Amino acid sequence: MSLADQVLAVNDDLPIRTHQPVHSGKVRSVYWLTEEDSRRLIKEKGYDVAEDAPLAIMVISDRISAFDCIWHAEGGIAGVPGKGAALNAISNHWFKLFKDNGLADSHILDIPHPFVWIVQKAKPIKIEAICRQYITGSMWRAYAKGEREFCGIELPEGLEKDKALPELLMTPSTKGILKGIPGVPEADDVNITRKNIEDNFAAFNFSKAEDIALYEKLLKEGFSVISQALKEIGQIFVDTKFEFGYVTDANGAEKLIYMDEVGTPDSSRIWDEAQYLQGKIIENSKEGFRQFLLNYFPDPDILLNKDRMPEREALARDNALPLEALMDISRTYLGIAEKVVGHKIELSDNPKQEIIKILDEQYGLID
Repeated sequence: MSLADQVLAVNDDLPIRTHQPVHSGKVRSVYWLTEEDSRRLIKEKGYDVAEDAPLAIMVISDRISAFDCIWHAEGGIAGVPGKGAALNAISNHWFKLFKDNGLADSHILDIPHPFVWIVQKAKPIKIEAICRQYITGSMWRAYAKGEREFCGIELPEGLEKDKALPELLMTPSTKGILKGIPGVPEADDVNITRKNIEDNFAAFNFSKAEDIALYEKLLKEGFSVISQALKEIGQIFVDTKFEFGYVTDANGAEKLIYMDEVGTPDSSRIWDEAQYLQGKIIENSKEGFRQFLLNYFPDPDILLNKDRMPEREALARDNALPLEALMDISRTYLGIAEKVVGHKIELSDNPKQEIIKILDEQYGLID
């Protein structure tokens, strides 16, 4: 079995029965099920959702995205071996831990295969909920240039690079381009303040103003649960991004839930604690790959400057990276996943065939 077969790079071409175009994001593809299939599965599998809730199959891939581009390696390798399985395993582990700790539910109803989630449709909150425990990355770069206010929060003088912040900071940004909100630029991923959210809660898709405090509570609690669990395996939870949305349960009650993935090396920075205490930063996250790219290309400004997006896209399209760069991420992702879940992540020889077989035989969803 070749390495290219083991990598699931294209995940929007599976023969899953759907009446809508497949939505393909940077890493996951979403197949909306027909109303008949949704109702049938809710009944057959006993999912705790409204009987007419729209369901979708979410298939993760091994694609690697950094600086808003998808990267590939020599030899036709269009993804990172084991990355998808590692991300799903980590997310599934944290979602279960959230449930065990009495936090909110997630949008995941079922996990038929390590690459696949069955999810319910949620009304997404249009906020990237970011939590920071240390000052590093873009926040440090801005702080070093003299910026002291982040998302309406004033930072004190004298903070040091890669050191713990005085308290856990919530620094939300926009998810997608939001139009017509006073004081919020019409661009993706711009920092916003709590006051922006309070004054325009409906524009950010909150059902009621009180839910702002609930999303903050769930963000802090989720961060704390993961941070504590990582500490027990010698890792530091530096910062992360959560997403939230609303769903309706079987009794018709609306509830706020966790969405997308949580606490993964794609959405978080995770540092090795023993190395950190010796003054070294060892990234167990995508940050290591970002640093590789910044060092690999002679003009890193292309990767950091949003005004040079066309050049950046050309860079990702036209350059096959050394295979070792992707294998390095593979080792990082599988290594942290195995630490988190406490067992080896078994990789399949041909994930696409496996997914089709399971969704056909156990769920009746293949045409």
